[in-house]
Amino acid sequence: MPGDRDVTETIVGFARTLRAAGGAAGPERVQAMLSALDHLDVLDRSEVYWAGRLTLCADPDDLPRYDRCFAAYFSGVTARPGRRRPPPVVVRHAPMAVPDPSGEGDGDPREVRTAVASAVEVLRERDVARLGPDERAQVNRLIAVLDAATERRRSRRFAPAPRGRLDPGRTVRETLRRGGEISLLRHRAHRTRPRRVVLLVDVSGSMSPYADALLRFGHAAARSGGGGRPVEVFSVGTRLTRLTRELRHRDPDAAMAAASAAIPDWNGGTRLGEELKEFLDRFGRRGMARGAIVVIASDGWERGDAGLLGEQMARLRRLARRVVWANPHKARPGYEPLTAGMAAALPHVDDFTSGHSLAALEDLARLIGDRHA
Repeated sequence: MPGDRDVTETIVGFARTLRAAGGAAGPERVQAMLSALDHLDVLDRSEVYWAGRLTLCADPDDLPRYDRCFAAYFSGVTARPGRRRPPPVVVRHAPMAVPDPSGEGDGDPREVRTAVASAVEVLRERDVARLGPDERAQVNRLIAVLDAATERRRSRRFAPAPRGRLDPGRTVRETLRRGGEISLLRHRAHRTRPRRVVLLVDVSGSMSPYADALLRFGHAAARSGGGGRPVEVFSVGTRLTRLTRELRHRDPDAAMAAASAAIPDWNGGTRLGEELKEFLDRFGRRGMARGAIVVIASDGWERGDAGLLGEQMARLRRLARRVVWANPHKARPGYEPLTAGMAAALPHVDDFTSGHSLAALEDLARLIGDRHA
């Protein structure tokens, strides 16, 4: 029988394929399928098929999509809807016998269904700094399938459209093809493009329990939508390091290994003001931050000049569409942003969130994709 790691990697890869095709194969559904396969024969194609169909599909519209993706992923062929009927399935519920509290009836125990809290629900709320090795590995697998699709912005370029502005060129060409008779007006509309996301992750010593998960979030954001989205990832500490190329690896562990090798100041100090200034000088003027959603993941422990950080945050706010600050300590009871760095940065922040757990990272992903935020 294949190892647990092989099964997990296979199912995570299939979930990515299904999500790229428009399916709703989110982390919770992936974990539900993995939990179901723990009780099934993973070498039985029928059992794997039904385990995925019952967990990865959100509504009837997902079923034809699921059948095509399953056939293509596990057989290497493209399935045609309606050509084959799926194998039959029998669902058996295991009841639990409990006494009748009313005291009525013939004394036989009643059959009731029990609800068990999902392990993934518990992990979703757990602080990643307090996870054990096995729990961290499971959360890492769920981060890898996060969908961090960004909002879309209007492009200056036009594309043919059924309605919108009149397209004179296409209308004239259509008229000439019809011998000079105007029978159909052509229209055009602005194209839309995904808005750029820039992620600056603090890799200093105080952020070391969270830096790995946040960089994995950056990898998931870069891979969402097939890897063609404009996502840029940097590490900040005592030096600014661009990690976009390293995080283009399809495999999350390979991407993290490449990123770790590229970061020279892991677990070092923090000079956010200087690193943010370097980012804006080197990349902001070239347009990377202009109109982008910029996410800064840091606890705000600034060892440099807090006044410089405030100046650069004001400068960033003038360029960016939105500035999001993710501070893992925000989730702690009684937390107040009293450090000099956070006090200087917060007046220029649009959204202040945590990012300390899988659930918080899911919220961050939704925040990035919310065009009305």
